[in-house]
Amino acid sequence: MNTSARSGEARQRATWGRCVDWALRPAEPADVEAIAELRATVMRPDLERLGRFDEHRVRQRLRDSFSPQYTSIIVADGTFAGCVTVRPAEDGRWLEHFYLAPDLQGRGLGSAVLRTLLEQADADGVPVRLNVLQGSPAQHLYERHGFTVENQDPIDVYMIRQRATTR
Repeated sequence: MNTSARSGEARQRATWGRCVDWALRPAEPADVEAIAELRATVMRPDLERLGRFDEHRVRQRLRDSFSPQYTSIIVADGTFAGCVTVRPAEDGRWLEHFYLAPDLQGRGLGSAVLRTLLEQADADGVPVRLNVLQGSPAQHLYERHGFTVENQDPIDVYMIRQRATTR
């Protein structure tokens, strides 16, 4: 992720009946517990469906992998709305920990954030990879933004989006 997105310059408006100002700000170590709690809330339905929900583990996995230097906090209308991590990889970037508060899902904010991140990856000429839980509605969001299935197992679907060659 470039420094402009991490510095909060990625300011946009998402529209779903009303305009919402949103921005990305760099994560701080103190954000870890709010993100861990959001992760537990957002992932619970899919993890329960897959028989893999564990009240402690869902939070601890986030704590163990939290990298503030690669994570941005999504702020909508001045409040914590979610987060996203974009890690450098040998052959592109990995998009991880992309969580939005449940009351903001399905309203365009996730697409707006994702477009911003993908525009930067395209400008840098790199593909973006991610994984999503089998059966998660989030897979449809990623498919709408050009991700395709690269591989899958009984739990995860691994997806890739090659850099866009035309605009």
